[in-house]
Amino acid sequence: MSIVENRKAFHDYFIEERFEAGLVLEGWEVKAIRAGRAQIKEAYVIVKGAEAFIIGMHVSALPTASTHVHPDPTRTRKLLLHASELAKLIGKVERSGYTLVPLNLHYAKGRIKAEIGLAKGKKQHDKREAEKERDWQREKQRLMRARP
Repeated sequence: MSIVENRKAFHDYFIEERFEAGLVLEGWEVKAIRAGRAQIKEAYVIVKGAEAFIIGMHVSALPTASTHVHPDPTRTRKLLLHASELAKLIGKVERSGYTLVPLNLHYAKGRIKAEIGLAKGKKQHDKREAEKERDWQREKQRLMRARP
């Protein structure tokens, strides 16, 4: 079940591979994400050393958050991946033109997971072409429904 999706990623990038990663979260973050107070539109993933981190993911604290905890909504959070997956990602990201983008946050067996995608940036003409194709598909569906 999806919590938050990053639709902008599909507009800006060609997604070539997908990986599921766990997140290292604090208690208040889990509660806030379960309440739907997360946003990953501007987030991206970096690989430092042999670890992956998600940067720019915004999780706003609930108003009932504790008074002695001062939450940082955009802190860098570590992603949990198998060593083999991480090695594969490091090799592919070092090639030019590839990046890692978070695609969505979802539940898997009661835990919050992030789906990240190995992505290649779209050029402006690719974006226009994808939009034309989407419009044509929509128009085609509309014409099919209108026929008796």
